[in-house]
Amino acid sequence: MFTGLVQGMGRIEAARRQGEETRLTIRPQFSLNDVVIGESIAVNGVCLTVETFSGGAFTAYASAETMRRTNLGELSSGSLVNLERALALGDRLGGHLVSGHVDCLARVAESGEAGLSRRYVLRFPEELGIYVVEKGSVALDGISLTVNECGADHLSVNIIPETQKATTIASWSNGRAVNMEVDIIGKYVARMVGPFAARAAREGTGPKPGGGLTEAFLRDHGF
Repeated sequence: MFTGLVQGMGRIEAARRQGEETRLTIRPQFSLNDVVIGESIAVNGVCLTVETFSGGAFTAYASAETMRRTNLGELSSGSLVNLERALALGDRLGGHLVSGHVDCLARVAESGEAGLSRRYVLRFPEELGIYVVEKGSVALDGISLTVNECGADHLSVNIIPETQKATTIASWSNGRAVNMEVDIIGKYVARMVGPFAARAAREGTGPKPGGGLTEAFLRDHGF
């Protein structure tokens, strides 16, 4: 698990592709001296396993599924990525719970200045809209961000100067593909409630249209 608080950036030294798979060599641009073989590091929000660590750089393997679901395939030698080591029990949780399992590629649709911050609007597949809520959390390229506003297929975020400086967001432009992971708690709640809501709808015992999910409904169905 991760928090979405990027520890620093890394530079891709090599991206060796073999068919649909890739092995990345990444050199952190900050102090990272005690890497353990087999540990997890989030690379642009993608949980990867360290295979080797030598001379201050580490290698990690990305499967065909990972390459298909993320923007790692767009990386090449010289590209910068966001890095975060896995959360240790007892660490401060300053962002939100992030699994490192990317749900989709979102696309930057708009960007502009908002005082000292920058505002970005991103579009994503509509089926994920149920998990995105105003003032909730989302991970974009591994960065824990607060959703300013959202719709069925879009959201906006406000990027403060410190985040612009410490992450790859400074390089975002319209059309950029961004790894997006929605709130993991929301996904589990929707998965658990879904079958009960479907049954209640069939039996006519669910919430009335427009009434939303109520405390009484959850209590009656064992939650």
